[in-house]
Amino acid sequence: MWDPTTYLRFGDERSRPFHDLLARIPAERPRAVVDLGCGPGQLTAVLAERWPTSRVRALDSSPEMIERAEALGAPVDFAVADLRDWVPAGDEDVVVSNAALQWVPGHQELLRRWAAELPAGAWLAMQVPGNFDADSHRALREVANQPTWRADIAPLLRADPVDDPVDYAALLTAAGCAVDAWETTYVHLLPARPAAEHPVLAWMEGTALRPVRAALDAAGWSAFRAELGVRLTAAYPVRQGQVYFPFRRVFVVARTGDHAQENQ
Repeated sequence: MWDPTTYLRFGDERSRPFHDLLARIPAERPRAVVDLGCGPGQLTAVLAERWPTSRVRALDSSPEMIERAEALGAPVDFAVADLRDWVPAGDEDVVVSNAALQWVPGHQELLRRWAAELPAGAWLAMQVPGNFDADSHRALREVANQPTWRADIAPLLRADPVDDPVDYAALLTAAGCAVDAWETTYVHLLPARPAAEHPVLAWMEGTALRPVRAALDAAGWSAFRAELGVRLTAAYPVRQGQVYFPFRRVFVVARTGDHAQENQ
C-alpha cells in the first residue's frame, strides 16, 4: 500500500527530476497527454497547466494515490490501472512516466512496445532513479540479509532494475526513435532535526521500504528500521544540521518515427 503523505515528505526533492524531464519535451500542442504512474497527482496537474488545450489522462495502480490525485480538482482524468496494461489510443502525442518504471520488471519491453504503438512524432519521456548501488540501498540489503530477516525480506528486494542511459538510448533508437538520454546526480540537502529520525530513513520509507513494511508486523518493522537507521547514520553523517544525500537519476526523451515531424 502506498502512503501519499509519506511519499510527499520530500516533495520538492522528488519533483525536481520531473521538471527537468518536462523541460526537454518541446511539444507545443499535443492532442492527448498521458502520465503513467502518476502517484498523488500534483505533478500531473503541471502537465495540464503546460498544455491546457490537451486531454490529460493519468494512471496509477494505487487507489490511495488516485484518491489523493482526484482531490486536487485538476482537469485530469485520473484512473486506477496497471501501466503494463495501457495501450495507446492513437492520439497520445506526449507520454510521461516519472519515477514509476523501476517498479515494473521488464519495463524495457514496454518502452519498445509503446514506441511502436504511439503515433509518429509522439514524445515518450521517462525518468527513473538510478541509485540502487548507493550507500542507502547497500545498507538496506545488508540489514535484509541478516538471519532475522533473510527469509522474509531479502527476496523482496530488487536487484538493480534500471538500465544506464546508453542502454535505453540504444533500445529506443533501435525502435526507430530520435533519443535524448542522460543522467544527473542531485545532492539533496535534507534537514536533520534534533530527536527526529534520520532523514534518509524517512526518505526511504516513502519508496524503497514499502515492501519491507508490508511484510513485517509492528515489532519486526520497529527493529528493522532501527537497525537500518544505525547504518544510515554512519553512511550519511549530519553536517551543518543537514545530511548530504546524493541521488542519481536516469532520463530519456524519445520521439517516435525515423523522421518525426512537428505535431500540428
